This record gives sequence, structure tokens and C-alpha cells, in this order.
Amino acid sequence: MKSETTKQQLAQQPAQAVPKALKRYLSLDDFEIAARRHLPRPIFGYISGAAERNASLDDNQRAYSEYRFVTRVLRDVSRRTQETTLLGKTYRAPFGIAPMGISALSAYRGDLVQAEAAREAGIPMIMSGSSLIPLETVAKDAPGTWFQAYLPGESQKIEALIERVERAGYDTLVLTVDTAVLANRENNIRTGFSTPLKPSARLAWDGVTRPRWLLGTALRTLVKHGMPHFENSYATRGAPIFSGRVVRDFGAKDHLNWTHLRQIRAQWKGKLVIKGIMAADDAIAARDHGVEGIIVSNHGGRQLDGTAAPLRVLPDIVDAVGGDIAVMIDGGIRRGTDVLKALALGADFVFVGRPFNYAASVAGKAGVAHAIGILHGEVQRNLGLLGLNRIDELSPDVLIRLPSSFAAAERHSQ
Repeated sequence: MKSETTKQQLAQQPAQAVPKALKRYLSLDDFEIAARRHLPRPIFGYISGAAERNASLDDNQRAYSEYRFVTRVLRDVSRRTQETTLLGKTYRAPFGIAPMGISALSAYRGDLVQAEAAREAGIPMIMSGSSLIPLETVAKDAPGTWFQAYLPGESQKIEALIERVERAGYDTLVLTVDTAVLANRENNIRTGFSTPLKPSARLAWDGVTRPRWLLGTALRTLVKHGMPHFENSYATRGAPIFSGRVVRDFGAKDHLNWTHLRQIRAQWKGKLVIKGIMAADDAIAARDHGVEGIIVSNHGGRQLDGTAAPLRVLPDIVDAVGGDIAVMIDGGIRRGTDVLKALALGADFVFVGRPFNYAASVAGKAGVAHAIGILHGEVQRNLGLLGLNRIDELSPDVLIRLPSSFAAAERHSQ
């Protein structure tokens, strides 16, 4: 008979039976390796790439490697729990799935399978405004999903989209604010990806040589749902992925400003989160405009190349807002140790993007569920190895930062 403690621990873990075919995936990185083989080169390049020289993309992960843990021993860690309360809701783990555009190109019903897996695991998923599945469909099948919007600096369009999101039943709106100007994503072009997506011999060859993706994602989508459209950019359906109108729909949002945030706050009655904050002053301004939370993010390194890793600015931002609002973070998180480092430096929650997209592409909903389970297991194990039982016991005291000379030498040797 299991002890009450053991029963409690099992109840707190995402319940799932790992299919035999997925047992070879031991870390989130394993899904990326498999996705590279599975996906057409342009689509994998879109997911994996960033801006210009990928300096920010690389630094996002490097920042985590510059910290080491100080462990404590001979502590009873049999009552470990990852339960975390965020924006008034309690989740089974301190991490969720970040928004990732056009996920339905890399996985069949990509946004939906990620949202459903997240809901069943008891964690939040943020649906991207540049998704190819109507936001109403995801809200119906996976209640509790958050919605992320790219809003233009046009009051009427802002009002109409927010009304649509509200009608669909979302209670948390995430406004991404770091896309005032379109980034220089030359890496996408080099791999054959473009916006709009352009039919070409290269794209056709990539599809034919990856029959599992061609049959299981591309053709299956066309047969069952027709040509994919950008469904959620505005209050009405957007352009097909092959249409030249895509450029207009995703043009620069360079008019968006704090005045529009006041409008959004006045209209939106649910929880409001601002994504893309990297400066303490902006965090304070967001707080003063009445948001419930911010996500410290450099857009996965996909906007201004050379922007600092979010982890590097996190402590200053946490100090600036003084616990008045929830401070979340994304970018570069690949291991349970990364999750714990971000939380120890003051984050209330973390979001992970690319790895869950890769997991969906290679194994659908089951792949996402397994990826969630892997990360949950790492956090659970590492809490015990640190000598802790609860997430709120984490503090900067469990970390030391490597001297800059040592960190540089270590990077050079890799």
C-alpha cells in the first residue's frame, strides 16, 4: 500500500502513459534532433532560426550556463511539490508553453495539440496570434488557454479583436510589444522560408523527401481543413499562407504605444500580460498601466539581434516592480535546471517555446505530453537534489555566478 505522501506526489505529476516509440526521447533536446530530420528544411529553419547572427538566440541559453547551484543535504525532501499559483490559478508545474506562430505547419493541428496536452498536464499554454487555427476552436477544446495578440496602433482594430477574444471565452490576454518593426530574419530566407510562403521546387522536394510530414501534416490539413489561413491576426479571418496579403497583415506595428495600452486595459476585463519587456523602466510603466503580469523576453532572439538574454535583466526587473505584478520569463530554457535558475533569480513562472513545437511535430499531442513530463520530472528531481520541497523555497542563495573569465574560457572550449 502506497504511503499518503507517495500518493500525493503522484497526483501532482502530469498523468501520462509514455508510448513505447517515445521512450527514446530522454530530454527536450532529443525532440529538436528528431524534428530536424522530420520537417522540411524551410519549416525547421523558421522554428529554429532567429535574427542575423543569432547572437541573442545563443546568449539566451549561455546565460543559464553561467550559474551553478549550491546544494543542501540531509533535509527531508519527501514532500516535494511543484504546484505554483500564477494570476490567481494553481498549476501543477512552474512552467508553461510559450506562443509560437504557424505551429499547424510543423504539426497537424499544432496549436490545438499543444493546448490540449497543456490542459491535461495542468499547465498554461499561450496561443499565438499568428496561428492557423481559429482561436475559438482552441478555446472550446482547451479551456484555460491564454491568447497572445500582435496588435496594430489602430484603435478600431484593437477594439474588434479584443471583443472577439472575449466572446471566445479567454480570460488571459498576452500583448506582445517587441515587434514594432519587422526583424531581419535572413536565416529564414537562407533555409527557403518566406512570408508569404512561396511554392517552389525546393519546397516541393523537401516535402516529397519527408513523406511522414507530407502525408500526416500538409496533405491531411488540406484535405480536412482546406488551405491554412492566418486566422487570428484581427477580428476577421486573415490571409492564406501563400497570399501576398500576409505582408500587409503582418506589417510593422510601429504606431503602437502606451496610449493604446490604456485603451486595452480599459476594455479588457480579464488578466492582461505584456510580453517583450526587457527594461526595468518599461516594467514599472506596465505595472502602472494596470497589467497583472509581464513576460521578460527578447522574442527567442528573433527580433533585435544583440539584445541581452532575458535572464541577465531579470533580477533588476524583479527588484523594480517589487512583487506588485507577476514576472515571467522565456527564452533559452531547455532543462529543469534552467527552470529552477530562473525561479531562483526571481521569476514567478517560465515559458518554453521551441521544444514543445518540436515535440508536436514529431509525435503530436503524445509528443507534447511526453515533453511536459520530461521537464516536470527534471524539476521534481532537481528540487530534491537542491534540498528543497517547494518552489517558493528557491532564492538567489542557491546559485553562484561563474567569474566572467571562467565562463568565457568554458564557452571557448565548447
